[in-house]
Amino acid sequence: MGKVKMVICIGSSCFARGNAENVKIVEDFIAQRGLSDEIDIELSGGLCTGNCPDGPVVIVNDKIYKHVNGGVMQDILEHCFPA
Repeated sequence: MGKVKMVICIGSSCFARGNAENVKIVEDFIAQRGLSDEIDIELSGGLCTGNCPDGPVVIVNDKIYKHVNGGVMQDILEHCFPA
């Protein structure tokens, strides 16, 4: 698998709706699985994607995920980085 590019919207709406927690979920997932040196991920925060009513928004390899709560974020990570 190539590099996974993940952008977590940190615009005020998405951040307040749950992307603050989603950032923590990603960081914890990587740390708990000891993947920091083993996965090829570019994780960045991005400002507003223009999808505010559908937030929190996370973009993975140009695919937009809307209404991303903690469970959805975990599912995305499991899909991108299966055990």
